[in-house]
Amino acid sequence: MSGGTAYYVAYAFNHLPSKVSFQLVTKVGSEDMPVTQEMKEAGIDVKVYPSEHTVLFENIYGENQNTRSQRVLAKADPFTIEEMKPLTGKIYHIGSLLNDDFSPEVVKYLSTKGQISIDAQGYLREVRGQDVHPIDWKDKLEILACTDIIKVNEHEMEVITGLKDARQAAKQLHAWGVKEVIVTLGSEGSIIYANDRFYDIPAYAPREVVDATGCGDTYSAGFLYCRSQGIGFEEAGKFAAAMCTLKLEHSGPFDRSIEEVRAIIRKHEK
Repeated sequence: MSGGTAYYVAYAFNHLPSKVSFQLVTKVGSEDMPVTQEMKEAGIDVKVYPSEHTVLFENIYGENQNTRSQRVLAKADPFTIEEMKPLTGKIYHIGSLLNDDFSPEVVKYLSTKGQISIDAQGYLREVRGQDVHPIDWKDKLEILACTDIIKVNEHEMEVITGLKDARQAAKQLHAWGVKEVIVTLGSEGSIIYANDRFYDIPAYAPREVVDATGCGDTYSAGFLYCRSQGIGFEEAGKFAAAMCTLKLEHSGPFDRSIEEVRAIIRKHEK
């Protein structure tokens, strides 16, 4: 099935009221052009750059949906500065799938055009053959110095910082230059560190857990949707967490309404 940060974030934004303009910039092989056409027909603004292949993942989940094994069956071409020059935006969310998708030079260039938001997971994946190997982020200090927002999970934060404590890791990422740090903790919720303050965000239990793929991307979409409107950190985090709850209940991207998101939050705050 279609997936990846581009896919899950785009459809999440598309199911929220259009108070925030959004454009998806992606690279796909010719065999997947029909998928981007379907996205355009669904109302998503899509800019497509051609690539020899589309990134193709194989994800295998056990009974615990917080963990998975992965293989990469195909890779896409990296993005270039030339491809970034026509883009205009206040926030650029970089959802790299593999560690060489976005070079430090491309990220630095985008940081001169707007705020940088990064989902770190792709920077920690190196492909050898078809197998995905976890690696440290070799250009992290260079890239984090121009990053405004980062989202990591508990495993990613430890790989990047060497710290097991989420609050210490968040402070370290902040010390390296990131203004807003999000650490997601699966079913334990998430924390946000910004303006020298921690915000503890709960996880709202879904009716059933069907598919966790794309949950992190859904969280990013909800958080950025709120923050781009000037909504505070705690409210943005809770909104993002509620979107994840609804996403967990089915396979595929977020497809619910903002009223259902708000109902999740109200239900748990009574």
